[in-house]
Amino acid sequence: MSVDLPFFRYHPDPLASGSISASAESCACCGRSTGWIYTATFYSAHKVSGRFCPWCIADGRAADRFEGEFTDSYGLDGVSDDVLHEVTRRTPGFHAWQDPHWLVHCHDVGAFVGEVGYTELAEHPEALDQLRADLRMDGCHDESQVERLLTHLGDGMTAMLFRCTDCGVHLAYADAS
Repeated sequence: MSVDLPFFRYHPDPLASGSISASAESCACCGRSTGWIYTATFYSAHKVSGRFCPWCIADGRAADRFEGEFTDSYGLDGVSDDVLHEVTRRTPGFHAWQDPHWLVHCHDVGAFVGEVGYTELAEHPEALDQLRADLRMDGCHDESQVERLLTHLGDGMTAMLFRCTDCGVHLAYADAS
């Protein structure tokens, strides 16, 4: 079992997020049992029997072989084609209640930090302020209700936290069941 997993620029800790976990399962792409397996989403018109090892994700073999993507390109406007390809076809996705998507800042995709609650989110005031603004734009205009939703993250709603790969600012969006 190898512990030297490939590095994913836009998902630097897929073990912590639960997108990759220890497993004896063989990869549906290369057939090897590497000790690690991808557990989140893969979108393809082809039937895929099984899951993928991190190496087949990192080098693009899984996406190429099964003509699929690990995440949707929704919201990835303004990034280069190379970045779009890396995020959708060579980066592990993550678990979410709704369709997971990546946030963009400084014309690049943010690195997925993980699913967080209010305590973790409060450590990044810029992300918390962004989430407040998003909730208001979504029609939640009562400030006490906004704060109640945020302080009760985990009760049917969570936050997905990202870090800009250029300037380091944190970004977040709400994911609800």
